[in-house]
Amino acid sequence: MTDKTHAGNFFEDFTLGQELRHATPRTVTGEPALYTALTNSRFAINSSAEFARALGLPDAPLDDLLVFHIVFGKTVADVSLNAVANLGYADARFGAPVYPGDTLRAASTVIGLKQNSNGKTGIVYVRSVGSNQRGETVIDYVRWVMVRKRDQGAPAPEPHVPELPDAVDPAALSVPDGLDLSGYDSELAGSRHLWADYRPGERIDHVAGVTFEEAEHMMATRLYQNTARVHFDQRLAAEGRFGRRLVYGGHVISLARSLSFNGLANAFRLAAINGGRHAAPVFAGDTIYAWSEVVEAAALAGRDDLGALRLRTVAAKDHACADFPGKDGEDHAAVVLDFDYWVLMPR
Repeated sequence: MTDKTHAGNFFEDFTLGQELRHATPRTVTGEPALYTALTNSRFAINSSAEFARALGLPDAPLDDLLVFHIVFGKTVADVSLNAVANLGYADARFGAPVYPGDTLRAASTVIGLKQNSNGKTGIVYVRSVGSNQRGETVIDYVRWVMVRKRDQGAPAPEPHVPELPDAVDPAALSVPDGLDLSGYDSELAGSRHLWADYRPGERIDHVAGVTFEEAEHMMATRLYQNTARVHFDQRLAAEGRFGRRLVYGGHVISLARSLSFNGLANAFRLAAINGGRHAAPVFAGDTIYAWSEVVEAAALAGRDDLGALRLRTVAAKDHACADFPGKDGEDHAAVVLDFDYWVLMPR
């Protein structure tokens, strides 16, 4: 049989500084409708072209996490096709908004490598950049992923773990060109609570829960053209530690963000990801709940119509937020996501 198929890169195939130009540029068209169907995201600026135009934008931009997932999906075939698990994210900055009709592409650079002590897997760190048809950066982020080795006897590379900032500087957050929130309609947006109403240390229980369905999480992952086998191939998954297909961690982030609408409806733009940790796997049948803590509030230079909030959203499976006294459950076995990020909000 001829060898024309792509088996993906294993840990020993990566080298420090390696440049990866990812296949399949994608012109976005009807993706927002399917994303809404799969996540129930309700942020007004992504839902209504008229709402967005009233704020100076040409159209309703794609949800920032949808942009993240599409760019992420492009990287999978080269970075994480043979992944055991995606472990975390850091130093992510959202740039130019993406609108229907834009074409997205992605490239990555290997910035760190570290073989695990079992000799069977290793951690690969990459910085990935998504850009549009004009060459404008739409997102720039770091992620690290545990990847299988093809040959357990292959020599381990010299370990290199990149130094990453604890958080993106709010002065570096990108505000879309032309955005003017002076006419922002908080009633249409779904909440009267604006930037000045939130205080560092405040914690918000987003109340509702959502149960993962096997077909839905796989459809969401296909929407992003993410082909990682751990999400689709039950025969392969049966040989692994859990014996089941994993829900794509990005889908967990999207559902937690969707739940956060109740309490943070005016957090209209996800501007940066400071850090994200998938603390435990999620499977079909699990129900997740979420709460958010306001970590920091930052005014933005030259803007009296909006400010930035640094949020930490925690999601737990099969445990409502009330199960965590004081909402402090970062070490609880039920926690599946700990997500630290900046949002923009009207003042």
